[in-house]
Amino acid sequence: MHDDVPDSPTPGRSALVVRGGWDGHQPVEATDLFIPYLRDNGFDVRVEESTAVYADAQVMAGVDLVVQCMTMSTIEREELAGLIAAVEAGTGLAGWHGGIADSYRNSADYLQLIGGQFAHHAAAMGPDERTGEQSDNYVRHRIELTPAAAEHPITAGLSDFELTTEQYWVLTDDLNDVLATTTTDVRPWGPWNRPITCPAVWTRQWGQGRIMVCTPGHRVEVLEDPNVRTIVERGLLWAAR
Repeated sequence: MHDDVPDSPTPGRSALVVRGGWDGHQPVEATDLFIPYLRDNGFDVRVEESTAVYADAQVMAGVDLVVQCMTMSTIEREELAGLIAAVEAGTGLAGWHGGIADSYRNSADYLQLIGGQFAHHAAAMGPDERTGEQSDNYVRHRIELTPAAAEHPITAGLSDFELTTEQYWVLTDDLNDVLATTTTDVRPWGPWNRPITCPAVWTRQWGQGRIMVCTPGHRVEVLEDPNVRTIVERGLLWAAR
């Protein structure tokens, strides 16, 4: 594996896109946004609408990159074991938002693999003003790059930027290499009493495999933000074997 994203496509690699779960995250539309990019960069792309493929050791042995967009849902033990084994052997794993950071809430092993779990997104207004729509949680917030981001191939050349969308509060560990953070402010109606800073973009080495997580990406319009799209596209190439 190389430390940098390739300057030109590497032919003959295989990408597996696994998508599904909660429809609110637009798993089909969101992954369709990046499939042409993968193909342009030399990947043969296979799309699966369930996690059953993870249990197929023969298929997984030939996969160089898994792009997962599967919010919540569940995963069978043998499927998760197959995914973990593939990553440990060198298959890259990448994704965004709930499609990777809020998958399979019933699995501690998955949480350990990814290194971060969605816990909350604070509402933009008080309880009396909420409508019950997704937009209740759309808040203007800043994505701040860490010093490490300046030299990393996923984030080099990017600057801090702002988004109006869900702001993920995630639970993480320090095996992650954090490239960007975001800080959830105190809310007058919230039970926390100081600002909370969480990783927004991180990478993780697990065995021989690389993992990339970008928490912005609630819907297609967020993924189309130039900063978010750049991070995801570079992250896919960086994570791939």
